Amino acid sequence: MSEDILDRVPPTADQRIVYGPEPQHFGDLRMPSGDGPHPVVIGIHGGFWRARYDLVHFGHVCAALTAVGFATWNIEYRRTGEPGGGWPGTFADVGAAADFLRVLAVHYDLDLDHVITIGHSAGGHLALWLAGRHKIDQNSPLYTPDPLPLAAAVALAGAVDLRHTWSLGLSDNATGLLMGGSPSDYPDRYAAGSPYDLLPLGIRQFLIHGTADDTLPLEVSERYEQRAIVKGDPATLLTLPDIGHFELIDPESSVWPTVQGIVTALLDA
Repeated sequence: MSEDILDRVPPTADQRIVYGPEPQHFGDLRMPSGDGPHPVVIGIHGGFWRARYDLVHFGHVCAALTAVGFATWNIEYRRTGEPGGGWPGTFADVGAAADFLRVLAVHYDLDLDHVITIGHSAGGHLALWLAGRHKIDQNSPLYTPDPLPLAAAVALAGAVDLRHTWSLGLSDNATGLLMGGSPSDYPDRYAAGSPYDLLPLGIRQFLIHGTADDTLPLEVSERYEQRAIVKGDPATLLTLPDIGHFELIDPESSVWPTVQGIVTALLDA
């Protein structure tokens, strides 16, 4: 499967809703048919945190999950290359968008006891980071006193270890651009911004990664799973043979039923 998922137009969302004051502070809400309250999936797109990639292509994932009974909140956020993107704005935006579900639940029939995150690539990093926000030190600019609790988090080929992605220099040092420098330059930033550093997160985590991924190496997820297990977290890495980077977010791919099945199992648990 090629990168054409980035160019295909997804089904239209039910509502585009603003969650903050900046132009990038919005999300696409999709609601399933039938009676609620509906479990919620927070969807987070990838693109190595860069401005040239937006939430549109992740609408395919969200539409497919809504079609099988889940409300989906596909969020946008400030990325590197635009004002406020990178540290700490990218993180603050994603946290604010997640917490905004409390406001949405006043108007929509959402089950906030059953909320999970799912993200791809850089979005996989942010999906697991949301699950670890309660571990962030009070002195960090990323600290939130009452983050929305999550039931589980799913990373699809996720950049879940920022120190390691920086050392690999992925995508012309995209991690350094996000964080403003290296781990030695800003150890506190990496401690607060990398899910690997925040372990144990204390919730169910699922990582899905293809062995043929030449965009974000499988070793990133492997290292994360190993550390999570050592720390006592319920984390599982599912390795998909001969699968690349983009099949994981394509509902027309051969592996999509696997992704959908994992999300369904997590929200039914």
